[in-house]
Amino acid sequence: MSPLFAQLINLLGAVLLLLAFAMISQRRILSLIHLFTLQGATLVIATAVVGHVTQQPHLYVSAGLTFVLKVVLIPVLLHRVIDRLNVRWDIETLINIPTTMLIGILLVIFAFNLALPIAQLSTSVARGSLGIALACVLLSFLMMITRAKAVPQVIGFLSMENGLFFAATSATYGMPMVVELGIALDVLIGVLILGVFMFQIREKFDSLDIRHLEKLKEE
Repeated sequence: MSPLFAQLINLLGAVLLLLAFAMISQRRILSLIHLFTLQGATLVIATAVVGHVTQQPHLYVSAGLTFVLKVVLIPVLLHRVIDRLNVRWDIETLINIPTTMLIGILLVIFAFNLALPIAQLSTSVARGSLGIALACVLLSFLMMITRAKAVPQVIGFLSMENGLFFAATSATYGMPMVVELGIALDVLIGVLILGVFMFQIREKFDSLDIRHLEKLKEE
């Protein structure tokens, strides 16, 4: 891989990281879905670039599959969910936004230091993307644990999978197609199950605040 393409992949990784930061600071659920869609589109471009450079046709299939799932199908499903539930804002967070951003910066520093020894063993020119991918995963996990509503937690889970997929694509030049199809199917099924789960929460508690689930322990 030429240094130019390596820089392009690292640039796309940086865009993914910036979008992850924007997602943890976002309160509006509709904007959160738009950011997730942009993250998916960036992942599609990065996968296609790696496929072009490495001459691996299965990465083009992966890019197409990611586009269908992450840019088209899942965002449409999420839009329908929030329309039916009449949800537009996620005001309540367990930690305020400035503190969340500070924790996010610390997680990014931790991720790059943790990935550095592993990246040095990688033969990929774009080995710096491993730290970016790990940082995206940690930021997505942070969003999952700091949000009180179910919908942002679903988006955080999907964003975490984006980070893992970017790591597999850029650092190792992709996974076997069977594994990629299996992961895509698992993600789609997971979204459908979580959608049903959210409707059940709303029907029982008239709210998507997951803290209401503690009441189930008492019943």
